[in-house]
Amino acid sequence: MSSKALVITPTYNEKENIANMIHAIMGLEEPFDLLVVDDGSPDGTAHIVKELQNQYLERLFLLEREGKLGLGTAYVAGFQWGLEKNYEYFLEIDADFSHNPQDLVRLLRTCRDEGYDVSVGSRYITGVNVVNWPMSRVLLSYFASVYVRFITGMQLRDATAGFVCYRDTVLKKILQEPIKFIGYAFQIEMKFKAWKYGFKIKEIPIIFTDRTAGSSKMSKGIIKEAILGVIRMKIASWFKKWK
Repeated sequence: MSSKALVITPTYNEKENIANMIHAIMGLEEPFDLLVVDDGSPDGTAHIVKELQNQYLERLFLLEREGKLGLGTAYVAGFQWGLEKNYEYFLEIDADFSHNPQDLVRLLRTCRDEGYDVSVGSRYITGVNVVNWPMSRVLLSYFASVYVRFITGMQLRDATAGFVCYRDTVLKKILQEPIKFIGYAFQIEMKFKAWKYGFKIKEIPIIFTDRTAGSSKMSKGIIKEAILGVIRMKIASWFKKWK
């Protein structure tokens, strides 16, 4: 293991983006390792990763799964893989360049150097920093975070963010119990549990740029899971001891 920090990116049909994303992360000033969790992409995403593993020996890894099993389960599988290998910091990033790989450095340093347990790349901490989204998508995302704050009491401005760094101690605590959500609500559940357990969370401003290649994985089912799931999650939290 060449790094204490593991970047995890789930993929499904990301052949247009994955090679460029790998090169970008491998070229950063911090020595990140990268784990690609591919859900059986029929477009050959995993094959591209395998070819590049020869170029980035002991830094680029691939976890292949059969079928499209959901974002949340992909990250949990990646977390468990990394915990078994004793990584200390775990960073989530989308493979489509909607998150700027350069910001991984800021996320890591916020946890490692400033003493936070979770750092969140936030689209809304300094206004609305979203590029190339239609207004309907901006409003949906923004008010989703307002809704989450209202229901949960958690004061994060961007609770649905998928650009996050966790210390290993956070994941070891949270993953003692099953994660219930598999779609984008997974991101809310992870932050909510970290907050309830008393871990220190900091949001740092980023600019989110919508994908220019490939297709979005958002669906009505994912949105429904988030809306109803947040209420169930809050109610369930009343009957749990958070230590």
